[in-house]
Formats: sequence, C-alpha cells, structure tokens
Amino acid sequence: MDKEQKAIERLKEAADISLSCYGKPLIIVYSGGKDSEVLLELAGRSGINFEVNHSHTTADAPQTVYHIRKVFKDLEEQGIKCGISYPKMSMWQLIIHKCFPPTRLIRYCCTSLKENNCGNRMIATGVRWSESVKRKTRGIYEDTHSNKDKRIVLMNDNDEKRRLFERCQIQAKTICNPIIDFTNDEIWDFYNNECQYKNPIYDLGFTRCGCIGCPMANKKRNWEFEIFPKYKHLYIMTFDKMLEARKAKGLEIRESWKTGNDVFDWWLQNDRR
Repeated sequence: MDKEQKAIERLKEAADISLSCYGKPLIIVYSGGKDSEVLLELAGRSGINFEVNHSHTTADAPQTVYHIRKVFKDLEEQGIKCGISYPKMSMWQLIIHKCFPPTRLIRYCCTSLKENNCGNRMIATGVRWSESVKRKTRGIYEDTHSNKDKRIVLMNDNDEKRRLFERCQIQAKTICNPIIDFTNDEIWDFYNNECQYKNPIYDLGFTRCGCIGCPMANKKRNWEFEIFPKYKHLYIMTFDKMLEARKAKGLEIRESWKTGNDVFDWWLQNDRR
C-alpha cells in the first residue's frame, strides 16, 4: 500500500473513531500551508464526512489569511463546515503578557495561539516526522491527557489502539497524523501536482507557511521582514511595550535591552546561535 492510500485509510479510521467516540465528524486542522493542503486533498478523496478548522495566529502573512478565506468560502459552498478559532490574546498582546519574546526553546506562542483549539474532538493534522527532530516523537495516533505520563502515542499502524480510544468517554482531544511518514519531497510533489488549492505565499519564495518572524524560520527571518516590513515594526513596538511591562512588574532587564529595537536585534541574533 502506498503512502497516499495509507493516509486515506488512516483518515477513514479516524473518521469512524470520531463518530463513535465523539458523535461528531473528524476535524481537519488547516493552516493554509502545503502539509494541510495535502491533508485536505486526501480527506476529500477519502469520501469521509469532515469539518475544517483554522487557528488564526494574528501573525500570518496577508496572503495566507486571504487564501484561507477563499478556500473556506469554496468548501462551505460544497457543504463542508469550516471554522476559524481566534485566540484570547493576539501575538502582540501575548508577548507583552509573557514579558519575553518567543524563542525556539520557549515557543509559548504555538501553545497559546494554535494548540489549544478543537478541544473534546478528534482532529487530523499535517504533522510529519521529517519536519523536525522534535516531531519524530509524534505518533500516527495520540491523545492529549493532562498528565504527560498518561499520554499515549502510537508510532505505527500495527499498534493496538484499544488503550488509546477506550478513554474517549472523557472527551479529551485525540489526534491523528495521517501524513506523518511523508518526506519533504513527497509532500512537495503531491502539493504541486495533486492539490486543488495553492497558497500564493510560496510564489514569493517562502518554503514554509507560518507566523512572520517565527523563530523556527532561523536565518530566513531577516528576509521575511524585508518582504513584510510592517511586521518588523509591529514586533519592535510590541517589544517596547514588553519592556514597560517588565519594569512595571519589577523584572530584571538585560543590559542590552534599552529599546524595543534592541530587543528585536537580540531576538534575531539569539535564535541564530
């Protein structure tokens, strides 16, 4: 069985589990990036009943925001329920609240802006093992038990799934990652040749779709801020307010952090190391 068919079978199984345990359709988590486009295309081909949800981060590129609106309009015309989850705090409010910029090691932004949505549902994501070392610990099926020691991760299709789903009566969020074993080349090939929807952000030279200035983009962030200078201005203004918040709380401030611009320069340099 090829990977495309494997992914479709996983989606079918997840859809059945979702209806059985939650009484509701499977949710496809959609970012507008290549991985979620592939996932959306496969969900359509699988013939399952599904919904689509996007987590609005407030720091996505305008092209991505408009693209998602267009795709959702099209999907809703096809009778597919789509929803956008808005955060309690924007990226800018969150940085001021945390009093520290998000970094590769402290990625509180992902947790707050993207990962707390679709609670008490079965979801499918575009997470893949080849994306990062950290994601190699993710499984085809996962649950989100509040106690980390009791979380269950199934790494292959042959694992016994009973233990994962017998807790569904408590309505915790459960995750399926149907395309987890796709390589980068396989994703790009499927995206370019098979997907109906294409995010114009890639036409600008982007290879990833996410928040502008995300620390995970490493050295490419300087280039991102050249393309979207208003986001650089937003971060600097936010860092100015963050410094005021640190002073108000009596928190220690780095000697080099005199202004928001100083914090911004430190932020870019720090995450290159």
